[in-house]
Amino acid sequence: MCLMPTGRDRARNSICGCCKRRPLRTAFWIRAIFCGALILVSSSHPVVAQTESLEKVGKQLADQANQTARSLLDVVGRAVDGDTTALRELISTYVIPAGVALLVLFIGYMVASFIGRVVGGLVTRKVDLTLGKFLNKVIKNLIMAMVVLGVLGKFNVDVTSFAALLAAAGFALGMALQGTLSSIAAGVMLLVFRPFRVDDYIVVAGTEGIVDEIDLFTTRLNSLDNRHLIIPNSQIFGTILENYSRNEYRRVDVSVSTSYSADLYATRLSLEEAAAAVAEKFGGGESQVYLNELGQSAINWSCRVWCRPKEYWQVREELTASVKTALDQAGIVIPFPQFDVNIAGKVLAKAAA
Repeated sequence: MCLMPTGRDRARNSICGCCKRRPLRTAFWIRAIFCGALILVSSSHPVVAQTESLEKVGKQLADQANQTARSLLDVVGRAVDGDTTALRELISTYVIPAGVALLVLFIGYMVASFIGRVVGGLVTRKVDLTLGKFLNKVIKNLIMAMVVLGVLGKFNVDVTSFAALLAAAGFALGMALQGTLSSIAAGVMLLVFRPFRVDDYIVVAGTEGIVDEIDLFTTRLNSLDNRHLIIPNSQIFGTILENYSRNEYRRVDVSVSTSYSADLYATRLSLEEAAAAVAEKFGGGESQVYLNELGQSAINWSCRVWCRPKEYWQVREELTASVKTALDQAGIVIPFPQFDVNIAGKVLAKAAA
C-alpha cells in the first residue's frame, strides 16, 4: 500500500515514500490553465493603445472583455443552430488560439519547472540547501511570468497597458499588507545572511525546533515532539537567535555532587575516566573535569565532553550514566538533601510533664 510521507519529507519534496511518485495536482493546474485560456480568448483582439489614465485603461479592458464575451456567445449560439460558417469561425477564432495558448502555457510550465530544479539542485549540491530551494522557486516563477507575458503579446495584448494597474495594485497591497511585506524583507535578509539553514536546530521567537523550510514569508520548524511550527520571518530577523547546529562541535556539561568525606584525588580520577570513555567513543576530543565549588552540603563537580550537535542528547545521557557508575564503583557517595533534628532531653521532659 502506498503511504504518503509526513513531516519533513512532505515539506521537502512531496514524494511518496514507497513508490517515489509525486502526488497529483491535476485539478489545480486544470483550473489555472482553463482560466488562462479564457483570458487569452477574451483578449484575442488588439487592445486599444495605452493611455495614461488608470481608469481609462481599466474601462477599456473591461469593455473589450465584455465585447469579446458577447461575440463568443453569439458565435456559439449560431454554431449550435447549425450555422457552418459560425462553426468555422468558432474553431478558427477561438478554439485553435485557445488550444495553442494552453499548449504554450503547459510547455512553459514544464520548462520552468525543469530549469528551476536543475539550477536549484546544482546550488544545493555546491552551496546550500536553503539557497537552492529558494532559487528553484524564484527561477520557476520568473520564467512562468515571462511565458505568460509572451503569450499575451502573441495575442496582440498590449502588456504595457497593465503597468498603471500593477502600480496602483502594488500601492494598495503595500498599504494593506505592511506586516506581510516586512516578513518578505526579513525573509530576503535571512536568505542573504543565512544565520541558520535547513536541518539546523534553533531557538527563536519563544520556540525551538529543527528548521524544515525557509520561505519569503515564514520559516517552518519541526519540534522534537514532531509539532510543525510556522513562524513569520518578521519575528525572527532582528531578535536573539540561538543556533545549536552551526558549529562543528557542541559541549555537553554534566554536574555532579560528592560528599565531603570523599577523597578529592580519587573523585577526580573516577570522573576523568568516566568522561574520557564517553569522549573516546564519540570522537569529540579531550574531556574535562572541573571542581566548581564547595557547597553547603556537598562538593560540586562538572564533567565536560565535546560532541557533534546531532549526538548531543545521546552523549549527555551516556555521560550521566558513566559518571554515576564510576562513582558507585569507587565507593564515592552522591549526597542528597537531608536534615538532622536534635531535641534536647530537658525539652522532652518538660513537654511530657
